[in-house]
Amino acid sequence: MNVHQAETKKPKKAQSARGLFKSMGHRSKPKVQLQLDGSILKVEKVERTEDDFTPTPPEPTRALMHYERDRLKNYPVLWEAACGDGRMMRNLEEDGHKVIGSDLRDRGCGAIIKDFFDFKEPLSPAIVTNPPYDKINERDGKGAWIYHAMDVLKIEYMAVLLNWSWPGAAGLGDLWQTHEPARAYLMRWKIDFTGEGAPPMLNAWFIWDRKAPPGRCQLLMMDRKDVRQHELFERSSDP
Repeated sequence: MNVHQAETKKPKKAQSARGLFKSMGHRSKPKVQLQLDGSILKVEKVERTEDDFTPTPPEPTRALMHYERDRLKNYPVLWEAACGDGRMMRNLEEDGHKVIGSDLRDRGCGAIIKDFFDFKEPLSPAIVTNPPYDKINERDGKGAWIYHAMDVLKIEYMAVLLNWSWPGAAGLGDLWQTHEPARAYLMRWKIDFTGEGAPPMLNAWFIWDRKAPPGRCQLLMMDRKDVRQHELFERSSDP
């Protein structure tokens, strides 16, 4: 090789860590996805869905029903106002609740297809949901979901699954002053929403309850309880 060739030869492009990983014969561990029928499917990767839709695994809903059973049983119908493909609805129905669902998009669960902000009358005075985060956070939604539920729909009871750090945003100070939750359950486990492993964040159920004393938000801990435990125990005790 002459000097000119050495000067003009392009350096090799650095190999990415992923490419190096594959070139050495390694393969990523398959991911698991929860299917509509409750079965588990192994896939190479989890694709992002439209609107960043991520179904809620059953554990948070079953734990909520365990801790909030006395309040939830007071409502003949519960409203899942961002029901997606209906997984949370089915979990609530497993415990004997009648549930009506609505969502912005049709995902095949028989929901009423309507934007939550277009409702001027509630489908039920009680909501249990995991809302789209961009409609409730400080940066995008400015807490709009809470304002609409409490000021327009006059909801009596609302359980909302959120990131634990949600109320810490400075821009939500006014919302916290005017619509402080009655209870906040900090979960002692991390939720795996995508099947790719639980993220580092913590989640919580925030409960708005007009029958609770105002201005006294309770901080409570939530373990991974299953509302069906008493039923499972009874079945295991059958002769």
